Amino acid sequence: MNQPLRILIVEDSAVVSMLLKAILNNEPDMEVVGVAADGQQGVEMVSHLKPDLITMDIRMPVMDGFEATREIMSTQPTPIVVISSSVDDEELKITFRAIEAGALSVLEKPHGPGHPKFEDNRIEIVEMVRAMAEVKVVRHLRHRPQSAANQGQESQTTPSSCTPHYRVPSQPYEVMAVGASTGGPQALHALLKSLPADFPLPICVVQHISPGFIGGLIQWLNTDSALKVKLAEEGEALRSGHVYFARDGMHLEVHRALDGGLQVGFSLQPESLHRPAVDQLFKSVAKECGALSIGVILTGMGDDGAKGLKVMHERLAMTVAQDEASCVVAGMPRSAVQQGAVKEILELHKMGSRLVEVTQPMRLAQKSVVFT
Repeated sequence: MNQPLRILIVEDSAVVSMLLKAILNNEPDMEVVGVAADGQQGVEMVSHLKPDLITMDIRMPVMDGFEATREIMSTQPTPIVVISSSVDDEELKITFRAIEAGALSVLEKPHGPGHPKFEDNRIEIVEMVRAMAEVKVVRHLRHRPQSAANQGQESQTTPSSCTPHYRVPSQPYEVMAVGASTGGPQALHALLKSLPADFPLPICVVQHISPGFIGGLIQWLNTDSALKVKLAEEGEALRSGHVYFARDGMHLEVHRALDGGLQVGFSLQPESLHRPAVDQLFKSVAKECGALSIGVILTGMGDDGAKGLKVMHERLAMTVAQDEASCVVAGMPRSAVQQGAVKEILELHKMGSRLVEVTQPMRLAQKSVVFT
């Protein structure tokens, strides 16, 4: 029998730590080996307990979750899942700084057993801990936090199994759609940071994330991106250089407006496992834009996005998948590749330059319009 996953809880609330301990110890393949009441104590316990995974609170006395994450990832790299509150703006800022410092994922603090959301919280925590404990993390230099792209560069160098088909578009693209799940915040941070302010397409994004955290994610991405990152609004026209994120609980779609332009749409189809779902976004883009679109599927658990990307591929869109070596979890891009939905497989740190390359004619055309 395999040894259970050894988990350290870093949490200053006795109530929350007891609840987490009960949830995790109830699983036959998990064992809570320690509970630290603040970040400093957590750092010290990591050195002698050597856990397989750490759940990390954010706001704590003595040392907060960001400083503790930064210290642990620079000295004794260990998979970290942030367990945070989504209602406090300041805590959200610190949460995504912890993601930048090397934490893998963020989840909402669990509600008590009598709460209607308890079972969903419990399942989400257990599944996330089980998946993240398998991730091979690397050391993060304390003053130079690394992106998921750099993690992939250092941890593995699996060559692409798909030969790129370099295409010079005969007509311009209209939109780019991106789907991501586990590890997505880090991947999106790296991708959007690599795109210039005059990137000629609007970008629509579905990121699976616990309800309440999308605003904090957008705020964090805006700090390092030259693009304008925002929450999508029903009916708004899509503009180049803007990034539109799906809202909690609603599918994000792209619709054709009466003037021929593209606009944001929402839907609530109940058949999807996820809402928002990547599949729903990709299918709407395939329907409205066909070959004039780009679909990008990034790191994530499961297979959401594979069917939608297949539809885009069948309609001659450019379809791109993140390579497995740079993924935190490769389920989504792997599923898309297995379904024959992917035209190019790219390392994350090369994705931005490739997207700039294929849209370069549009950028030059826009500039010629401005200067003539």
